[in-house]
Amino acid sequence: MATVYLADDLRHERKVALKVLKPELAAVVGADRFLAEIKTTANLQHPHIVPLFDSGEAAGFLYYVMPYVEGESLRERLDREHQLPVDEAVQIAKNVAEALDYAHRHGVIHRDIKPANVLLQDGKPVVSDFGIALALGVAGAGRLTETGLSLGTPHYMSPEQATGDLSVGPATDIYALGCALYEMLVGEPPYTGSTPQAVLGKIVTEDADSVTKHRRAVPANVDAAVQRALEKLPADRFSGANELARALGDEGFRHGTTPGVAGARMAVWRTLALVATATAVLGTGVSWWALGRSDRATPVTRFALTLLPDVSAESSWRGLAISPDGRTIVFGDEAGNLYRRDLGDADPVPIPGTQTAWYPFFSPDGEWIGYVEQGQAVLRKVRLDGTGGQTLAPFRGGTRSAAWGDDGFITVSSGALEGLARVPEAGGEPEEISGSDGPLLTWIAPIDGIRAVLATQWSEAREWNVVAVSLETGQRNLLFPGNTPRYVASGHVLFWREGAIWAAPFDADQLRATGDPIPLIEGVPSGTNALAQFAVGGDLLMYREGSATLVPTWVTRVGNTEVLDPELEGVFTNPAVSPDGSMIAFTYSAPGDNSIHIWIYDVSQGTFAPLTFTGRSNRYPFWSADGTQVGFSSPLDGPDALYTRPVDLSADAQLLVADPEETLYEGAWTPGGGLIYRRGGNTGGTADIWYDPPDAAPAALVESAATEREPTVSPDGQWIAYSSNQSGQREVYVRPFPSVLGQTQVSVGGGQSPVWAPNGRELLYLSRRASGEFVLIAAQLDTDRAFDVVARDELFPWGDFFVGTALHPQFDVSPNGRILAIGPSPDLEAEGRYLVVLGISTELRQRVPN
Repeated sequence: MATVYLADDLRHERKVALKVLKPELAAVVGADRFLAEIKTTANLQHPHIVPLFDSGEAAGFLYYVMPYVEGESLRERLDREHQLPVDEAVQIAKNVAEALDYAHRHGVIHRDIKPANVLLQDGKPVVSDFGIALALGVAGAGRLTETGLSLGTPHYMSPEQATGDLSVGPATDIYALGCALYEMLVGEPPYTGSTPQAVLGKIVTEDADSVTKHRRAVPANVDAAVQRALEKLPADRFSGANELARALGDEGFRHGTTPGVAGARMAVWRTLALVATATAVLGTGVSWWALGRSDRATPVTRFALTLLPDVSAESSWRGLAISPDGRTIVFGDEAGNLYRRDLGDADPVPIPGTQTAWYPFFSPDGEWIGYVEQGQAVLRKVRLDGTGGQTLAPFRGGTRSAAWGDDGFITVSSGALEGLARVPEAGGEPEEISGSDGPLLTWIAPIDGIRAVLATQWSEAREWNVVAVSLETGQRNLLFPGNTPRYVASGHVLFWREGAIWAAPFDADQLRATGDPIPLIEGVPSGTNALAQFAVGGDLLMYREGSATLVPTWVTRVGNTEVLDPELEGVFTNPAVSPDGSMIAFTYSAPGDNSIHIWIYDVSQGTFAPLTFTGRSNRYPFWSADGTQVGFSSPLDGPDALYTRPVDLSADAQLLVADPEETLYEGAWTPGGGLIYRRGGNTGGTADIWYDPPDAAPAALVESAATEREPTVSPDGQWIAYSSNQSGQREVYVRPFPSVLGQTQVSVGGGQSPVWAPNGRELLYLSRRASGEFVLIAAQLDTDRAFDVVARDELFPWGDFFVGTALHPQFDVSPNGRILAIGPSPDLEAEGRYLVVLGISTELRQRVPN
């Protein structure tokens, strides 16, 4: 929590310990609140408590001053000697208990008792940082946990701390002291594990061994006192620290329960702790979390998790599954061997007999895993312990999707079928589901309690869309552009689009969305096969971390790359280079921030600053011809409309154009001061291109039964380019402007994301191959007398370097011809690191009301 300096107190000519709070912690806590709360600890005067000399703020830093204690901490001594003599260990514990009793009677709880906070001065223990944790907790309130910072050390956390209870009392300090005494006697804390989540999982689900089991010389009363201090329920521990001190000196003290009672108490804790805690290292500090209690809404908490340290996260593109209760994760390694990882366990466990297993999915009871065995092209199932392995059916066509329903059938999608089929969970030939024929469906997800599934549909227009499919009739309901849908029992659909997980309210009975989707989590990667790297189970969401790995990158026409600025971090999309190339606008989310704003990067100065501050979803920036204004789409005052703001922030954002009946996106100014833009299309319907001239009302410019997107104006203002699926697949077209009479198809075999080169004689776009991979094409143009495509030059495979989306260009071209794109950081480490959200239902209810 702090950096500690040995300092000279010049006024009193003495050595002191000067502790300066970490800046990120100080920013969350706030100076006034922290300094007000820490006054409580300044009044503690006890021979076994290190006093607080001073506290304050200097140059924006919060600090507090304590005496310099010569000697060592109990932690350092235990690291050296491992175990202490019994009498000495008991005496240290009694002295610390006396200090705790004094503090508790003055209304102060330490909350972080551990050997590192017990200093040995001339052999006598003194407790440091007394009440600092309380001051931080009170001052920071709920905002502390939002940063990824939390108070406590896992080996000495009480069960109530481990399960997220912020209102802890004296019993928490008594528990921690019992842990410290246990370690002094045994040589290690009562609960150990290779990871913090393993330790905290044991704290809430297991009983500690008796001290005498490991060290017979420990008196029975000492063992009994430790047992009582470590009781799971606070009410079953000592009522005060003074009672613990007396028990340590009372040879007749005994404590214990019958096995039946102990089991009942453990059952209570297993009910309260839905999932053991997990660890998070999120840049600013370390957090220890739990899923919360069953008698109230699960608090929203986040943590990081590495599946296997030596397994590339790329292997998770073959599938990631979470059990229906949210307790168990199943994933594969590079070779396709499946592993299970319970959140309360330290390490993953291989599932025997699962070779070349891809795309796992859980049974409704969470006891079985289904998967595709790629080598044999069959559907199989196996219990989590590896027993009962069985081939269920041939998986014709090699498609990779199945969902296990609660009706005894597994729904499958196969390239050999025109639609869906079902397989009995006991095995058998696939039976086609009547009426489900149509474009290819993949990445099927069950909808709890309903005979229907969500799926990704690969349309004839070569676009991914989220659909809901009735298993009774086979009817498909188109929901949104996107892929990899997942149903959450709170009544929401999650899906991937534009590098983010989106969320929308969903009526499962009607199989339709009841509101527009919003971007929930930015910076989530997806494979070219449209399998986004996230999964949902119970109240747990898990997704591949991508926010720090995709950065703005310059690229030459032959594919040579250079990162724009190695210091930039966050989630970048929609780059737009200013007309003179001096500045770049981005849609941007800062690390740890789910809001989306427009930011401006100054190329010459290397500065990066926000243009927008209000609203949660400002996107699609575009420049005025003189480079003084940036337009963008935002729902500032209702549905998405187009706004503009001066780059120098000399005025607030001003409305450009709004439509009471439809959302507006993707604007572009014309040289004459007009505005073209896309109307609609972000919620699954069609989209058209409209024009708002300087002296007339807005009107449709390119309107059809198809979907037109990505409008852009040539540098001379004579042509507009856009993409449309009017031919049955997405292609890039150009029309004259403003007459728009006549149309020329630029792309061949599919195209999207058109971007004009500054000279106006070249149009760059992405073409999607049959495999689903993107390639960057430069179309050479002749516009002297009419519009003609002279050549189409393939530059390089886009997916090898950069992010490509189906909805908006993710690159731009500078005046000197260099391409600016969003690409992977060269420092990216391909580890299986994920971020986990516990309480996803709570977050969805708060942010996406039904």
